Amino acid sequence: MQSVINSVKGTALGVAEYLTPVLKESKFRETGVLTPEEFVAAGDHLVHHCPTWQWATGDEDRIKSYLPRNKQFLLTRHVPCTRRCKQIEYCEDQERIIEADDPEGGWVDTHHYDTSLGGIEEKVTEMTLGEAQPNQDAEAGETNEDDEDDEEAADMEAFEVSGMLDEEDKYAAEPAKKSVKEKRDSFSEGEIIRTRTYDLHITYDKYYQTPRLWLFGYNESRKPLSVEEMYEDVSQDHAKKTVTMESHPHMPGPPMASVHPCRHAEVMKKIIETVMEGGGELGVHMYLIIFLKFVQSVIPTIEYDYTQNFMLTSSG
Repeated sequence: MQSVINSVKGTALGVAEYLTPVLKESKFRETGVLTPEEFVAAGDHLVHHCPTWQWATGDEDRIKSYLPRNKQFLLTRHVPCTRRCKQIEYCEDQERIIEADDPEGGWVDTHHYDTSLGGIEEKVTEMTLGEAQPNQDAEAGETNEDDEDDEEAADMEAFEVSGMLDEEDKYAAEPAKKSVKEKRDSFSEGEIIRTRTYDLHITYDKYYQTPRLWLFGYNESRKPLSVEEMYEDVSQDHAKKTVTMESHPHMPGPPMASVHPCRHAEVMKKIIETVMEGGGELGVHMYLIIFLKFVQSVIPTIEYDYTQNFMLTSSG
């Protein structure tokens, strides 16, 4: 029954998205939403600091005219998932309602006080005021430069690399970083932990005017997971509610797990307010890095976040 309801909702939202005009004026700080141009700017920032993420084009027949042709959505492949969500013992004392206005229960961070995973508030408090420092990841060969709008780029600590784009991926708009492949190949076969992996995509949702996360999982033999198996890697408070199986807007193929974006703007607005109360300023270019941190409460065992800490510039 739930799948039928989700299908009806998906069809209705598809029509609503088609009729919704493209957002032109920035409302990031006021409401937590993004224009397509801001989504692209945030995506460029994510790709620059986390080379495991790449821009992709998708199917030619599904190109969105309000986005650059070669920057339709973001993707990363081979993200490890070593545990099932049921292996993380649930404790009511670790739960916190992040957004409580939703009549269906709001946004729940099920492991907010779990010190091994860290909750949204802990991740937000990692933001500190100060000058951005040079990027320390020498292997990636990246150099920090000021963004075109003269905002200082956020400092990202060195991160481990778990996978990369397939070299002949027909949807990838840019080649994978060579240094990433070299790091992956430096491990001998005996050192590789064989586990589930996920491909993650971030699209722009024109109706909700926010990013949307999509996931597709594989077993140890790189065979696609079943729907029920993928739900094993989703917090049970969100499975089949916040996370549903839907068709990808840019690619043909079987349905993918998707984190519904209906509460993303409200959660982002609260994070912006938290940062401002601490004397900081959250630039729109940081949107996707923060977005990936707060959606991890929905998929806590999929280990895609390698951004341990970052700096924000003072508003003064």
